[in-house]
Amino acid sequence: MALKVTREDVWVGSIKDEPGGLASKLAALAEAGACLDFVIARRAPDKPGTGVVFVTPLKGAKQAAAARKAKLRKSRHLRSLRVEGTDKPGMGAKMTTALAEAGINLRGLSAAAIGRRFVAHIAVDKAADATKAMRVLKKL
Repeated sequence: MALKVTREDVWVGSIKDEPGGLASKLAALAEAGACLDFVIARRAPDKPGTGVVFVTPLKGAKQAAAARKAKLRKSRHLRSLRVEGTDKPGMGAKMTTALAEAGINLRGLSAAAIGRRFVAHIAVDKAADATKAMRVLKKL
């Protein structure tokens, strides 16, 4: 089965490094009806007391407004692809090797397998790299 590759906007924001810092952002999005595929949050070691959260996808004006109210913004510098397919041994190596051979530098990659399926979120810096990566990955 071919890989399903789609572009997704990533929303990003600062969070307080304290109990409930992340929960408050996610609650605001849930209240607006967001059903998130991807959340990653971590401390910001260069800014003690804070962290950063990345979420995707947000759909529609209501969810975008809730995100902005929660002080999240659509990233202008991060291009993200959602890749979904059948999980097989070596899929991560196969994808990253194909991207490397195409000259695409990764900004980040997160992936998980559930049962026989996997989902990966691949980040690159440039829109042109995202377009090229989509073509490369769809050929696998």
